[in-house]
Amino acid sequence: MKKIHLGLIIVSSFVLVLSVGFGMLTLYVNQKELPEGVVVSGWDVGGRPADEVLAELDQRLAAMAGTKVKLQAAMLKGRTETFTLKEAGVQYDAESFREAVTKLHDNAGTLWEQVWYRHNFRSEWEISATWNRDLLKKRLNEEWEKERFGEPVNAVRSISEDDIVRYMPEKTAYRIDWAMLYDRLGAALPSDLSAAGKQAGTELVLELPLNLEKPPVTLESLQSEGIARKIVEFSTSLGASGPGRVHNVTAAAKAVDGMILKPGDEFNYAHIIDTAKKEYGFKEAPVIVNGKLVPGIGGGICQVSSTIYHAALLIGLDITERRNHSLPVSYMPKGQDATFAEGAINFRFRNSTGKHLLILSEVSDETLTVKMFGTFPKDTVYELESSTIETLPSPEKVIHNKALPPGFKQVIQQGKPGYVVETYRTKKVNGKLVERVKISTDTYRAQDSIVAINPTNDGGMPIPNETPKKEVVEDGITAAP
Repeated sequence: MKKIHLGLIIVSSFVLVLSVGFGMLTLYVNQKELPEGVVVSGWDVGGRPADEVLAELDQRLAAMAGTKVKLQAAMLKGRTETFTLKEAGVQYDAESFREAVTKLHDNAGTLWEQVWYRHNFRSEWEISATWNRDLLKKRLNEEWEKERFGEPVNAVRSISEDDIVRYMPEKTAYRIDWAMLYDRLGAALPSDLSAAGKQAGTELVLELPLNLEKPPVTLESLQSEGIARKIVEFSTSLGASGPGRVHNVTAAAKAVDGMILKPGDEFNYAHIIDTAKKEYGFKEAPVIVNGKLVPGIGGGICQVSSTIYHAALLIGLDITERRNHSLPVSYMPKGQDATFAEGAINFRFRNSTGKHLLILSEVSDETLTVKMFGTFPKDTVYELESSTIETLPSPEKVIHNKALPPGFKQVIQQGKPGYVVETYRTKKVNGKLVERVKISTDTYRAQDSIVAINPTNDGGMPIPNETPKKEVVEDGITAAP
């Protein structure tokens, strides 16, 4: 009996111990306070009620995001730019700590698992910061930079009335060095929660990193192009040209004016004519069709190509395509002209000076003037020599006219001879001849003499069959219908 009683006492005691132990463990895991010794980014929260810590955590994180940032720089001339970290795109969170605290009190798992989790709860926690840098870049955008620091302005090259090349230097402007600003602000971001919200008016003062930005065109880049001085000037007279021809020459000259050829670039007159036609249009003036002057559109445009050709020869440029007119022209020596026929004959040359070449052209006082600016040795001179090596007789073309007395001849058109012309270019250095090169042999067509006659017999005079020639419009773009 005594043994049974003793056993009951032992069992009851064991149950009581278990109950007390279970109760104590339940009380342990159901504590509202965090375990002792827990620190979140320098903030000691151990032993404090969890809900109170989480509420204060939000306040402290908000206070850190509200930290003011002041950017200063000498180039701001006393002005500063102030904003909060939140306005700069910085956000703080402590999600891992928050989730751990929630798990500590959600009673998930067995009692032993809860006891183990609380017992092994980490003592050191860190907050994290995310940064949307686009917000800061939107705040300190290009317009902000322009307002604070101005804009870079290209260097400018100009030609004075007396043909002196002048330069106006560029203007620089400061721009934000974003990589360095990101590094500076990132390094300065606060991370100590113990001080968050306790120091009212605390702000981060940063020196705004700036770079001096140059415009695309600088004085150095302009001068390196080598447009240093006027190297050639040549003029031709418009003489008694009618209004239509003057307009056409002026239109082509305007299309050329201001053109810059880089080293190795090719001047293509067909492109010039396309531009002039689109921007200014052409008017009616005499053109050359199969060796005859006839009404057409664009008459006179070859005066521009011929004037440029002559100027290009005088500085030794490489001519890649050129043909003389079929008839001599009044404004150029024979052998020194360059014709153009849309789709058939072009005028091209290459900038072989090794530097940039600027071409200016204008019509003023019945004169077309072409000037080229660039780099050219002052001790070098090119000259042109043209000579007629053969004169071609004018063919006589006979037509019949029964209204004339029998056997009588009437000159309807006085013919003109043709010419074969050779042109040489000489090169002199310091006055000494160093080169003489033949650059062209040109043939100018003889113009027919037209004679009318009344044959003495009734059969009349046979009219020769002529093969129609392909129509090529020189010195214009179309012939009149």
